[in-house]
Amino acid sequence: MMINRLRSLLLLSKNKSKFIISPSHPSSICRFSSSTILPQLQRVGFIGLGNMGARMANNLIKAGYDVAVHDVNQNAMKLFSDRGVIVKESPLEIAETSDVIITMLPSSSHVLDVFTGPKGLLQTGHVLRPWLFIDSSTIDPQTSRKLSAAVSNCMLKEKKGYSETPVMLDAPVSGGVVAAEAGTLTFMVGGLEEAYRASKSLFLSMGKNIIYCGGAGNGSAAKICNNLAMAVSMLGVSEALALGQSLGISASTLTKIFNSSSARCWSSDTYNPVAGVMDGVPSSRNYDGGFASKLMAKDLNLATASAKEVGNKCPLTSQAEQIYMKICNEGHEVKDFSCVFRHYYFGKDEL
Repeated sequence: MMINRLRSLLLLSKNKSKFIISPSHPSSICRFSSSTILPQLQRVGFIGLGNMGARMANNLIKAGYDVAVHDVNQNAMKLFSDRGVIVKESPLEIAETSDVIITMLPSSSHVLDVFTGPKGLLQTGHVLRPWLFIDSSTIDPQTSRKLSAAVSNCMLKEKKGYSETPVMLDAPVSGGVVAAEAGTLTFMVGGLEEAYRASKSLFLSMGKNIIYCGGAGNGSAAKICNNLAMAVSMLGVSEALALGQSLGISASTLTKIFNSSSARCWSSDTYNPVAGVMDGVPSSRNYDGGFASKLMAKDLNLATASAKEVGNKCPLTSQAEQIYMKICNEGHEVKDFSCVFRHYYFGKDEL
């Protein structure tokens, strides 16, 4: 029955959603007019106003959604309240006024606390107001699946024509702060497909690539696999560039070779780890900004734990985790993860 209701919502979404493109920026990202936002998506509660979450919430506000926010950091909330955005003192207060909840938090423990802790989202018992919960945090798939089951076992405070029980989607993102600011994130979505389709317009207010990955937890699984590959790629490129320097080849020359041959990859042509080779990347600003090494270490730990749980051998993941833990322990935890070139391989800047 719930699936049929969500299919009806999907049909309504297709009929009502219209894009508006800025006439002064014809190639800019499409935004939804507030007059065409579906009423069941209008009231959004956003929890987690860090570097990513604050920018995602801003894009929802720009798109015309009625957004209320919460964060444990009072200064982060003040930045929103000073602009007239509604702020709430707890996740429970957010849940009492929202139809959709989006969480963007640092770790599995933070997500569990927001959902099940004191004054958490699920502390109203088994009767909830929000019909849709979207978690964009990078956490382990097992936690995502447990929370999805807990949410689906609840009932809605008010029966709605488009859903009879609440639904949860795990929807971590890729693209970093720059994409969060520009509204060009990639979302990897796990959960009920009808709920994913019914809420796609909401995702498109924050991103440009929305990829359905399958059932509950599959979005989280996709994210840790993506970051595993990203870490190993960065280590491989950094190792090769550092070796090349030791053998007398400049990093810029070797980068040109990589980018016109079989070694070409994102770590070489878009996010090069050598200072002086590429502008506008963390390596060009002393590895400040970007994706912190401590977050990469955390994600590799999630990948290692997940691999052990299903009995997969992942030696490169284990090695990568050890390397990033080492540079974090040496005081470089807030530096971008590409700093491994300088602080692990001791590569030289390109002057």
